[in-house]
Amino acid sequence: MKKPANNKHLIAHALDLLLIFIPVAAILHYLHAPELWTFVASGLAIVPLAGWMGKATESLAERMGAGIGGLLNATFGNAAEMIIAFQGLRAGLTEVVKASLTGSILGNILLVLGASILAGGLKHRSQKFNRAAATMSATLMALSAIALLVPALFHWVTHGASGTAERNLSLEISIVLFVTYILSLIFSLKTHRELYLGPGLPREHVSKMRPRTAVATLLGATALVAWMSELLVGAVEPASKALGLTEVFVGVIAVAIIGNAAEHSTAVLMAMKNQMDLAYHIAVGSSMQIALLVAPVLVFASYALGRPMDLLFTTFEVITVGLGVAIVSLVAADGESNWMEGVLLLAVYLIFAIAFFFLPANVPVM
Repeated sequence: MKKPANNKHLIAHALDLLLIFIPVAAILHYLHAPELWTFVASGLAIVPLAGWMGKATESLAERMGAGIGGLLNATFGNAAEMIIAFQGLRAGLTEVVKASLTGSILGNILLVLGASILAGGLKHRSQKFNRAAATMSATLMALSAIALLVPALFHWVTHGASGTAERNLSLEISIVLFVTYILSLIFSLKTHRELYLGPGLPREHVSKMRPRTAVATLLGATALVAWMSELLVGAVEPASKALGLTEVFVGVIAVAIIGNAAEHSTAVLMAMKNQMDLAYHIAVGSSMQIALLVAPVLVFASYALGRPMDLLFTTFEVITVGLGVAIVSLVAADGESNWMEGVLLLAVYLIFAIAFFFLPANVPVM
């Protein structure tokens, strides 16, 4: 019984070794080294920092139930993505920011959830989660897919001739999404709270991190993520050219995976502890929060920065998000999961990643 625990600690310590890349990234940046190395070093530095954010939020989540815990974990897990995206807006990399939003949505509902279901399914023959809560989350994700589709359809119908109208449409859709997110919080935390409580963790799994320590860890890790994200974003464009990759691929796959590190570690760990409700709320809740909260907030922030961002995504991005939401809805329909469903979600993500790799730059919208 001790061997798995020892392996888990070895993995955790191995990730902590990546913290050395914090000073490495800073030194490379200030010595004006090739941006590719700064990009790699800052990206590697964010992974253990996101992991520590995950540990801290896991500690707080264990005391609050699956619903509030999943919300808390998704919120702080998305802090890295939010910071990276905001730094991208400041740098004028609007297309990379939009690609990272697409990548975060796909990464959470396919990669994070798929890895969680696979890891949990290999340890437990079958895992159950609240069907009503899962279906509601899937429905909210469908709303997110619609919100991405409508601006693209509008652009197609008007032949791109209504520039101001398109920006106004994106802004007003962002307001609708933001209000919907607030109402979903009222639904999950107040009026239908019982659907999101979930079972508590066994005593032997409860984290020993004190609440004050957890909060301090969150604040410190968030500050360091902000710093590393600034270095990462500054090196995105030259690094993508050096690697021969499009900025869309870098945003959808590379930047999104780096930002999803916290959700990966915590959601997989919870699934292995047979806490599938919490794992599902972290993965799908994080994706839902990206679409309903992070995207609208970034649109609002872009206006404050004087660089308005719209919600006009490429046709391929819209279709992949729609298909991703559809397959997750199928998985959530019966309120039960097994390892094969995890394999299916991961397979879909790999197919999308391969397609994004070969997708040419400057792909037009509808």
